[in-house]
Amino acid sequence: MKALILSGGTGSRLRPLTHSTPKQLVPVLNRPVLEHVLDNVRGLGITEIGLIVGAGDRAVPRAIGDGARFGARITYLPQDRPSGLADCVRIARHFLGGDDFVMYLGDNMLPEGIADCAARFRAERPAAQLVLKRVADPTAFGVAELDGTGRVLRLTEKPREPRSDLAMIGVYFFTAAIHAAVAAVAPSPRGELEITDAVQWLVDRGEPVGATEYAGYWKDIGRIEDVLDCNRWMLARQTGSVAGEVDPASTVAEDVVVERGARVVRSRIDAPALVGAGSVIEDSHVGPGSAIGRDCLVKSTRLLDSVVLDGASISHVSGLRSSLVGRGATIGRSRDDRELHRLIVGDDTRTEIAA
Repeated sequence: MKALILSGGTGSRLRPLTHSTPKQLVPVLNRPVLEHVLDNVRGLGITEIGLIVGAGDRAVPRAIGDGARFGARITYLPQDRPSGLADCVRIARHFLGGDDFVMYLGDNMLPEGIADCAARFRAERPAAQLVLKRVADPTAFGVAELDGTGRVLRLTEKPREPRSDLAMIGVYFFTAAIHAAVAAVAPSPRGELEITDAVQWLVDRGEPVGATEYAGYWKDIGRIEDVLDCNRWMLARQTGSVAGEVDPASTVAEDVVVERGARVVRSRIDAPALVGAGSVIEDSHVGPGSAIGRDCLVKSTRLLDSVVLDGASISHVSGLRSSLVGRGATIGRSRDDRELHRLIVGDDTRTEIAA
């Protein structure tokens, strides 16, 4: 089995951060989402991985490399413009050959893994197998209707009046039968080749199409709320450890990770929280729910429920909550006691907070 991971898209709801950082490289627990995806794929024993990237995207290849550190070989497959998930299968046709494969959206977090889904696909080998999750608002997703045996009857992309609450959540298993389906379907009214149309083509021709309802935690990292929610979920499951320096004037809760080379000076860190290697926390209150990247500075600041990327600096801010701070960004002095909420700060930008 091979893997096809999709890492395109604009990440418009995470701007200005995603002007310079693809959303698949936004970190959860101080690791890019895409690395978590690659871990899941490698957990299935897959070593041949095709990675769809936007044409001209250098950030993802630079961050991920050739796959050697994951024990895999990565082939980069450029897509000129976002044209639908089925178009990604078309682009990858030569790479995939006649092999079975898992297609995995690179901005989806399934931290409990997909081993059970893969085992079922390998045992039954339907033409396609969808991974589904019950959601509160199916209108934002591709929705599947199943018969009493769990086989797929009908798929609808972002229905106005859903007939099911089972959403497709970004993981698909296919045999080579999908290639004929992709070649047969036409672009949708929004001008894209929809994977729902290709799978429906298989259903209409009597090909076996199965589904697995996913019971674990899942999050599509498309909005700041999603990043923070997933970060909180992951932080709550980490084991606390202190490998850095904590001075006698500081308090660090039990379920906090302070990585090697980090320093905590006259500060309080509540659990759960993570302080990356080389970072300095000085005269500050951090956490709960905060993940601070490597080589950051947090000084005279109260930081709660936020994700701070590598090399960022935050100083003299009375309160910063539920925010996302980009790589190398600087947030300056606050002259009052306002708590700042839901900021998204781009990479290498300077933000001055004033009364």
